[in-house]
Amino acid sequence: MPQIIITAFVSLDGVMEAPGGEPGYRNAGWTFKDVEFDPAAYALKGREQEEAGGLLLGRRSYEAFAPVWPTMDDFARYNALPRYVVSTTLEQDDDRWPATILRSLDEVAALKEQDGAPLLVHGSAELGARLADAGLVDRYHLLVFPLLLGAGKRLFSDADKDTTKLRLVEHEAYANGIQMQVLDVVR
Repeated sequence: MPQIIITAFVSLDGVMEAPGGEPGYRNAGWTFKDVEFDPAAYALKGREQEEAGGLLLGRRSYEAFAPVWPTMDDFARYNALPRYVVSTTLEQDDDRWPATILRSLDEVAALKEQDGAPLLVHGSAELGARLADAGLVDRYHLLVFPLLLGAGKRLFSDADKDTTKLRLVEHEAYANGIQMQVLDVVR
């Protein structure tokens, strides 16, 4: 059964919006302009590509990635993996980056019943929160940046729900202040 892993760049106050500089957000590009680059901090990203069995994305992230990722050498392995987009509004996938469209979280749950390597959720803030609230997330791969960004899309929902317990299974702190945290959801 494939795990669902939320992988995210996140500020200390939980913002994950526009880490690479996407337009429309006041602090866009915060991963590059506000913290010194340390390649060691991103080793987790290479490992994720090698271990992944597929990508699970929300519509907006898919539409942002589809025209860009297929041309990026850094994402060669992701381009070879199956992609799933959870959306009730996407009418068809993008020919440049084909994907299977899933219409509900029930279809995601059915996907989890199959055999396979982990499914990674990149970006997709709303989808990640919905998956977590539905109890479908198994693990978090977080690179926590030593920044307080204030407003912005949050990694976690603000739903009034029972406590979700997490177990820290791997961690590291880097000279630039970034902390890598790998956390399993305790069932």
